Amino acid sequence: MAMAMACWINTQAVATKPKPQTQACSSLSPSEKCAKLFASQLSSTSSISSLSICSNQILIRLQKAPSFAIYPKQQVMAFAGKQRPVKIMISGAPASGKGTQCELITNKYGLVHIAAGDLLRTEVAADTENGKRAKEYMEKGQLVPDDIVVTMVKDRLLQPDAEQNGWLLDGYPRSLSQATALKRFGFSPDLFILLEVSEELLVERVVGRRLDPLTGRIYHLKYSPPETEEIAARLTQRFDDTEEKVKLRLRTHHQNVKAVLSMYEDITVKVNGNLPKEDVFAQIDSALNSLLEQKSVASESIAA
Repeated sequence: MAMAMACWINTQAVATKPKPQTQACSSLSPSEKCAKLFASQLSSTSSISSLSICSNQILIRLQKAPSFAIYPKQQVMAFAGKQRPVKIMISGAPASGKGTQCELITNKYGLVHIAAGDLLRTEVAADTENGKRAKEYMEKGQLVPDDIVVTMVKDRLLQPDAEQNGWLLDGYPRSLSQATALKRFGFSPDLFILLEVSEELLVERVVGRRLDPLTGRIYHLKYSPPETEEIAARLTQRFDDTEEKVKLRLRTHHQNVKAVLSMYEDITVKVNGNLPKEDVFAQIDSALNSLLEQKSVASESIAA
């Protein structure tokens, strides 16, 4: 096999290894960047030990692998031309309008909406192993430990629909330990959206909420009042939708968000959530469009 002018990259030592008929590289070319990106997708458990690039083939060795895997260079470069799915996290206080914005985002961008609370309920209802473990804590009124929830989230993010279409992780992670665990499993977002709403407005939104026990519909005495007096007469209020309790929840939320932001501060977009939902989404939409443009330019640059 002709190996003339192949470039050898040792990704562990971050230094070039001289080989017969091999030229050292001081920086990575577009082909080399593309090969590293392609190699990183080959295994979720092994990192790249080394790769060698010649005129028409790319040889990749993963850590602990006994030999090289050989791929046609054309196949690797074609991979680079495909834009990677978008990965988004969104955070917001209770009554920040996060649920509404998640629906608008998924409707426009086709991302898979993943909420930890929904996952918990689904796993418990399906009586899975994780669901059984979680149920033990829930029945005692205790918080489900991070390791159980993180495992559920990890397994969901690895499902084919999330990997192919991208994902929108709703209200998770809620603590630094959860964010650290996700990073350890290899999950990092492209964008972290933070909905910022004044405490006064949040309290007003929560205290005014009412539930129709017959239909399950949520009303608001000011913003979305019931249509008839009959409906109004049967509305109920959640026990924790009081000003005192919502302020406690908000204090906890702000503490947790501050810790989580330390992990994602470079990719955080803060959105003014005091505005009407259409204007809030316009801000998010603009940020997502910018992200997609950046990813498109990066893909074209590597494939060039």
